[in-house]
Amino acid sequence: MTADSPAEPELPRGIALAWGVTVNPQRGPKRELSIERIVEAAVAIADAEGLAAVSMSRVAQSLGYTTMSLYRYITGKDDLVLLMGEAASAVPIPDDGLERDWRTGLTAWFQAIRAAYREHPWLVDIPVSGAPVTPNSLAVVDWFLRETRSLPLTDGEKISALLLLTSYARATSAQERDLDAAAAAAASETGGAVAAGAGAGAFAALAELVTPERFPDLAPVFLGGGYLAESGPGDIGDDTAFGFERILDGIEHHVSRLAEGRPAPPPVVPGPTLALPRDKAVREAAKARREAEKALREAQKREREAIKRVLEKERDERRRTDEREARDAERAAREADREAERAARG
Repeated sequence: MTADSPAEPELPRGIALAWGVTVNPQRGPKRELSIERIVEAAVAIADAEGLAAVSMSRVAQSLGYTTMSLYRYITGKDDLVLLMGEAASAVPIPDDGLERDWRTGLTAWFQAIRAAYREHPWLVDIPVSGAPVTPNSLAVVDWFLRETRSLPLTDGEKISALLLLTSYARATSAQERDLDAAAAAAASETGGAVAAGAGAGAFAALAELVTPERFPDLAPVFLGGGYLAESGPGDIGDDTAFGFERILDGIEHHVSRLAEGRPAPPPVVPGPTLALPRDKAVREAAKARREAEKALREAQKREREAIKRVLEKERDERRRTDEREARDAERAAREADREAERAARG
C-alpha cells in the first residue's frame, strides 16, 4: 500500500469478535479459555444479578482465571458488553418459506424481541449507540424486512417502522422489568404472600385522596379500577398489546393511503418560540400566576403532610390501644391464675 492509497477499512475489535473475523489468541492459560466461555459467564452473572454486577475481574473469578487472562481474548468491558448483547439478542427466526400476512409476521417478530428481553432483562440497560452492526442484531433487522416485504413502503419508511417498533419493545420491556423488580422487593420485605395485597391496600387508601375535585378526569378511571387494569393472558400484556396494535394500525393506514394515491400529510414542524411579552402588566400577571401556582403547590404539599400526620397519629393511637388491651388482658390472666391458686389452696 502506497502513501497515497486509502487505508483499508477495519472493524472495531468488539464488532470483529462478534463476526468472528479476528484472530483468537494463540497463547493462553492451558488453552481452556475462550471468548464463548467468557461471554457465557458474563451473561450468567448479568441474568442473576444485573448488568452492573459484570466486570472483567468478576467474570475471571467465576471462571477461575486471573483478570489479565481475559484481556488476551477481550480487550475491555465495553467489548464484553457488546458481545453479551449480541449473544442475548439471538432469537429463533422462522423459515423464509412460512407464508402469513404482514401483521401476523410482525406480531411474531415483536413477541420474539420481547421474549429475549424477558429472558435477559439487563438488555435494556445496554445503551443504544447506533444502528445494529452485529450478526444476531442484523438477523433481527433482516427478519423484520422479510415480514414487511409485501408492503409498498420505501426503504427509509421500513427502517423508520423498525425503529418505532424496536423502541416500543425496549421501552415496554424496561417498564415490565422494573415493575417485576419492585414487586420482588416488596415480596422480600413483606414475606411474599402479603406483598400482593400490599399494593392493592396502598391504592385503596389512595382512593380517599384521588377525588373528583382535585383530579376530575382521573378520579372516575381510578375509582372504576381502570387505572390498575391487569394484563391478560398471552405473551403480550393488554397494555402493551394495545399500543402495539395501534402502531400496526398506523402502518396499515399509511399503506392504504399510498394505495389510494393520497399524499401523506406534511411533517409537523415545531412553531417559533413565543417571545416574552413586552407589556409590563402582562409580565406582572404572568408572574402573579406563577406565584399563585407555587402557593397552590405548597398548600397541596402541606395538605399531604397534614394527612400523613393524621394517618400516623391514628396508627400510633391504634398501636397504643392494642398495647393497652394486651396489658389489660395479661393482668386479667394473671389475676385469674391467682384466683385459681387461692381456690385450690382453700
